[in-house]
Amino acid sequence: MAQEYRTDDWEQYRMTYREPHRELEPLDAEIAVVDGVLEALHAAGALPHTTYDGDKMLAHRRAVAEMFEIPWTAISPRMQRLLYALNAIIQPENMIAAGVFCGNTFISNAGAGVGPGACYTAGQLIGVEIKPEEAERAERNVRRIDPTGIARVLAADAIDVVADFAEPIQLLYLDADGTPEKGKGIYLDILQAAIDTMPEGSLVLAHNSVNAAERLEHYLAFVRDPANFRESVNVVLDPEGLEVSVK
Repeated sequence: MAQEYRTDDWEQYRMTYREPHRELEPLDAEIAVVDGVLEALHAAGALPHTTYDGDKMLAHRRAVAEMFEIPWTAISPRMQRLLYALNAIIQPENMIAAGVFCGNTFISNAGAGVGPGACYTAGQLIGVEIKPEEAERAERNVRRIDPTGIARVLAADAIDVVADFAEPIQLLYLDADGTPEKGKGIYLDILQAAIDTMPEGSLVLAHNSVNAAERLEHYLAFVRDPANFRESVNVVLDPEGLEVSVK
């Protein structure tokens, strides 16, 4: 069953892409927005609870600001907090993020399991970036925060990575681009390659559910079909959006 959670100011709340750490609203307002999202997802049955450690989240944010090379990003502070919180709540043993560019989107997810924001012990946290030069930069960034290697970035095709992954995937994050003809439509190919290894209760997070909705038409129809996913919620808190689907 598909649902939507939309903030009143989502169209006005806009990133300055080349200023990744710029504050866009008071911290209390950001926290309140994300708390509202978490409560809605909990009410929809997508989350077991809504509790995460806000101090650890801010420690994660500071580390990223100090250590990461980020040429640009569409991940807003609200989205960064939401991705961190979802991973902190679900605590996936294994998480795969497809399409991570410089690693900022990846560490927004993985930061709940490694580095100063870690709140649980993870197994494998894998970021996948098909462009080798970007994967190298992302891996350099991640190593500054996580010396353990639990979080790592692969230069590979995400379809191959998820298809070959031998363990359960509790959380899959999608932000990849396919060919010019397919674009974000590649999400469905990645998901279908991974879905058999995703246990009941696992989450799929699809970025750009708003601004790439046309390209994601078939993906969104798939995750919103109750034959495939128990619940799917389109979270609209900025112009990019995030589709949150629970198996």
